[in-house]
Amino acid sequence: QVQLAESGGGLVQAGGSLRLSCAASGRTFSSYAMGWFRQAPGKEREFVAAIAWSGGSTYYADSVKGRFTISRDNAKNTVYLQMDSLKPEDTGVYYCAASVRKGAVNAYMNYDYWGQGTQVTVSS
Repeated sequence: QVQLAESGGGLVQAGGSLRLSCAASGRTFSSYAMGWFRQAPGKEREFVAAIAWSGGSTYYADSVKGRFTISRDNAKNTVYLQMDSLKPEDTGVYYCAASVRKGAVNAYMNYDYWGQGTQVTVSS
């Protein structure tokens, strides 16, 4: 079992920054990748970013490239999502997820464990 806990969400004005944290506990040694997804009201859950747990390779949705940075702290079993130059369209509930299988990191069905989410609201 892997438990995930997100934190760092909040309200920020357009152009501002937030850093989300995802603390993982449990059988993290079996995780292949950690990812961030988001969901806005009335919209489908969408991939934001992911990082391979062992190798550190990163992946980003086109919509956030150049603005968001995913990173990890292995000692703390924590993954971060630094969000800069935030836009109102970035608003949504951000979910941290862990995958135990090797596969496409941008597909939600490839993730096995999910956090409860943290709200990010960007005002215009």
